[in-house]
Amino acid sequence: MVWQQINWRHKAQNLYAISAEPFQVLTITILSILLPLSFLLLARLSCYSYLLSIRSGPTPPFSSLLFSLFLYANPLLLYFLVSILSVATLLHGLTARVTLLSESPPGDQLYRPRLCTAWILLCTLQVCVGLGIEGSIAADIDGHTFDVKRSLLNRVIFFVGLHETMLHWCRTVVKQVVDDTLFGVTRAESWFQRVAMAASFGILWWLKLRDEVECLVIVAEAKRDMLVGIGMADMLGWWLYYLTVTIGLVRVVKGLMWIMMVLLYRGLRRNPQGSSPDPCGNEDKV
Repeated sequence: MVWQQINWRHKAQNLYAISAEPFQVLTITILSILLPLSFLLLARLSCYSYLLSIRSGPTPPFSSLLFSLFLYANPLLLYFLVSILSVATLLHGLTARVTLLSESPPGDQLYRPRLCTAWILLCTLQVCVGLGIEGSIAADIDGHTFDVKRSLLNRVIFFVGLHETMLHWCRTVVKQVVDDTLFGVTRAESWFQRVAMAASFGILWWLKLRDEVECLVIVAEAKRDMLVGIGMADMLGWWLYYLTVTIGLVRVVKGLMWIMMVLLYRGLRRNPQGSSPDPCGNEDKV
């Protein structure tokens, strides 16, 4: 009887070990997409406020408390959270030391105060995004695009910056929470997790983000040209867009520097110091 219980317990542990890793990858991928979804919601809110400001006639009343929270309170909190994450990503890219929450090496127990902070950030962002989705459905707000487009280079750099911000959000917040919940310790990042995150972000970018996220900067510039009052949310959206572009630019520059260092190192290995050949092919004779 005792042997059967041990055998069943061993089978249950094996089944949990097999199913835990795919569930971990799926959960981390879904929670990591909250950050680019935040940019999408902020862009739609910015576009909606712009359309309300230029429409003729009285502004429709907001009868729903959910819609009022969605239009006023939720964007401010969302701008605040996303700005903190973006600034932390930029500082980490510049110094490689400053992080929102320091990453724990694989196999280490998670520090409880840091884990509580990660839980608070994750739950707050999830509530804000969920409230934003519900509010956009209730208000029948859909994506809107402008005829003005940014350059291809600007789009590529913004794409890199947003992906880098999502990775920092995943490693310092999402992964800490998911690993502690499932395993109790931090686990190494697998290649399958990286592929899943890159694929999900690429799909979201291609379907929605690449056309709508530019509203963050276009709305502020359009209001300036039309001499319409620019609100705090418009300035925050403009600042957040170019902050993400700066993050992407830092990442691109660091990548180019790494490639140059690799090429220089290979060149030094091929031509060691002190053994430079004679251009004529002749060696000095003693």
